[in-house]
Amino acid sequence: MVYRFTLISDEVDDFIREIKIDSEATFHDFHEAILKAAGYKNDQLTSFFICDDDWEKEQEITLEDMGTSSDEDSYIMKETKLSDLLEDEKQKLLYVFDPLSERVFFIELSEIITGKDLDNAICSRKAGEAPKQTLDFDEMMANNGGNLDLDENFYGDQDFDMEDFDPEGFDMGSGSAADPYEQDNY
Repeated sequence: MVYRFTLISDEVDDFIREIKIDSEATFHDFHEAILKAAGYKNDQLTSFFICDDDWEKEQEITLEDMGTSSDEDSYIMKETKLSDLLEDEKQKLLYVFDPLSERVFFIELSEIITGKDLDNAICSRKAGEAPKQTLDFDEMMANNGGNLDLDENFYGDQDFDMEDFDPEGFDMGSGSAADPYEQDNY
């Protein structure tokens, strides 16, 4: 069987890549095909995530063994065939290509072509320029108007509410203004 995947980016509207790859290929083969199709270097600690229909991460497939606890299933790209974890059309995946900034490609298993095999992955459709592979700190600052917005969404916890904090919880004690480090008992 051949899997046809469609990749898009939320950073570049006209970016699209379609990759056809044999279902018996590994996630590492798919990883290399994505890098080639996007023109990226193979110098990042990337990951795939199998997602539910709402793009919520479920199962991670890592480039390297990350030493997860034994009660958790762990998958490594070189050891895991695509067909081991993917069997339905419209399956959603994320490919984290910039792990420090958590930037991803959104991937969908668009079609399963039965009765065919592929020796090597091919990029069957290429439109638009890929987003830059990594952003450095200065670029992140420039893209964010020169400041890092450290609001309640900074760590991605949408349920966090600044109002939940007790303002007195930040009181440093009764130290005098002359000696701000003088505290009552810790």
